[in-house]
Amino acid sequence: MSAHAVPGAAGDAGAARADDEARALLPASAPGGDHGDAGTSSGGEEEEDLEERAFEASEKVLVSISDDPDADADLEAQLASSSGSPPFSWRKLWLFTGPGFLMSIAFLDPGNLEGDLQAGAAAGDTLLWLLMWATAMGLLVQLLAARLGVATGRHLAELCRDEYPDWARRALWLMAEVAMVGADIQEVIGSAIAIKILSNGYLPLWAGVVITALDCFIFLSLENYGVRKLEAVFAVLIATMAVSFAWMFTDTKPNGKDLLIGILVPKLSSKTIRQAVGVVGCVIMPHNVFLHSALVQSRKIDPKKEYQVREALRYYSIESTVALAISFMINLFVTTVFAKGFYGSKEAGSIGLENAGQYLQEKFGGGFLPILYIWGIGLLAAGQSSTITGTYAGQFIMGGFLNLRLKKWLRALITRSFAIVPTIIVALFFDSSDALDVLNEWLNVLQSIQIPFALIPLITLVSKEQVMGVFRIGRKMQAVTWTVAALLITINGYLLLDFFSSEIRGPLYGSLLCVAVLAYASFILYLILRGTEISNQMIVAIRKRLS
Repeated sequence: MSAHAVPGAAGDAGAARADDEARALLPASAPGGDHGDAGTSSGGEEEEDLEERAFEASEKVLVSISDDPDADADLEAQLASSSGSPPFSWRKLWLFTGPGFLMSIAFLDPGNLEGDLQAGAAAGDTLLWLLMWATAMGLLVQLLAARLGVATGRHLAELCRDEYPDWARRALWLMAEVAMVGADIQEVIGSAIAIKILSNGYLPLWAGVVITALDCFIFLSLENYGVRKLEAVFAVLIATMAVSFAWMFTDTKPNGKDLLIGILVPKLSSKTIRQAVGVVGCVIMPHNVFLHSALVQSRKIDPKKEYQVREALRYYSIESTVALAISFMINLFVTTVFAKGFYGSKEAGSIGLENAGQYLQEKFGGGFLPILYIWGIGLLAAGQSSTITGTYAGQFIMGGFLNLRLKKWLRALITRSFAIVPTIIVALFFDSSDALDVLNEWLNVLQSIQIPFALIPLITLVSKEQVMGVFRIGRKMQAVTWTVAALLITINGYLLLDFFSSEIRGPLYGSLLCVAVLAYASFILYLILRGTEISNQMIVAIRKRLS
C-alpha cells in the first residue's frame, strides 16, 4: 500500500505547488472571502470569483452621508420605499468626486495640447467656439460611459465580451489596444519632451522615455494606498497644469474681446478646416470611454438598487461636468497663448510640441520664471498624468475583453510594455521636430480609425433594455447620441481621407487602401446593424438563398 501511496503523494504535492504558483498571479480575495466552509459557497459566487473585476470589494470607496452607519441604513430604507429623489449632499458629492477628473486628463494629454497650440497658431481665437462644443460632445459620450458602468456594475470591455461573438470581441480588443498604444506613445513622448526642456537639453528624448516608463511603478505604489489617495495625486497634477497654463495666459495678456468673440461666434474658413477637424478629433479618445465606465465602479454602489444608481448618476454627472469645464479652460489658455504669439506669423505653420517651448521663449522671454520652464512644467504634468491613466485604461481593456484574472502589477507591466518598447524605438529614430510632427500625424490617424469601435458599442449597449434595465436611454437621447457619433465619425473620416490622399501614391498602395477601407466600413456597418430588424431580415434572406 505504501509503495503506491508515495507517487500519489508526490503528484498531489506537485499539483499543489502548481496551484500555489498560479494563485500567486491572481488578485487577493476580498476580506471575508476565504471564511466559512468552501462547500457552502454558491455556484454563483464561485462563478463571480472567476470574473475579472474593475475593483475588488475591499478597494471600493464607501459612500455615506454621515459617519453613523445606522443612520445611513435608515435613510436608505426610506429612499428605497419612496419614489422621490434623495436630497443633495455636498459630502456625498465630495465622496463621488474623483473618477471624472481622472477621465478629464485624456482631454489634457500632450496630443490635445499640440492640437490646441496648432489651432491657436494657425486660426487664432476663431476656433474657440468649436473647442467648447467639442468638449460638450465629449461630455455627452463620457456621461454615457459612466451611466453604463454604474447601472450594470460592469465596464464597457466586460460587456463587449458578452455582447459580441468571439471574432468581433477579439477585433474590438485589438482596436482598443492599438488606440491605447497610439495615445500612450504621444503621452510618453510629451513627457520626454518636457523632461528635455526642464533639464536644459541635458537629457535626450530616449532618456526621458525611460524615466517616464517608471511612472508605472509609481502608479502601482499609489494604488496600494487606496483609490482616494491616487485621485488626490491626479488632482495635484491637474492643478499644476491649470496654474502653469494660467500663468502663461496672464503673462502673454491676450485680447479679452477677441477671446469672447471666438467663444460665442462660430467662424470657419477653408484655411482652418484641418485645424478644426483636429480640435474635434482630439476630444474623443477611444481608451477613455473604456476607462470612465470602469472608474465609476470605484464607489460602493449596488446596481440592483435603483435609488443608489440614480443618486450615483446624479453626482457623477455634476462631477464630470465640473472636471471637463476645468479641462476646457486649460485648453483655452493654451490656444489663446499661441494665438496671441504666433497667429499670422511665419512660425505658425511649423510649430509643434517639440519646438513650442523654444518659440515661446523667443517671443515672450521670461520674468521671474522663464515661460519656457512654465510650459515644460505644465507639459510634464500633462504627460505624466495621462501615461498613468493610460496604464489604468490598459488594465481594464485587457482584463475586460480577455477576462484575465491577474495581479495588478502584472497587468500594468504587460500594458506598459506594449507602449514603452515602441516608444523607445520612436525616441531613438525620431529625435527631431520634423520627424516627431510626422509621427504625431500618423498616431492621430491611428486613433481616429479606432473611434467608431468605442462609440458604437457604447451607444448600442446603453440603448438596450436587456443590459441597462430602467436606465437605458430613451429614443430622443438615442437620436442625439447617434447624431453626435455620426458627426464625430464623419469628421474623423474627413481627416483620414485628407491624410491618405496626400500620403498614398501608386496603384498598388491605392488598391490595398481600398480593400482596407471596405473591410473597415463593413465592420462598422456590422456593429451598427447587429441585432436590428434589418440585420435579422438580411440573415434570414441569406439563409434562404443558401438552403
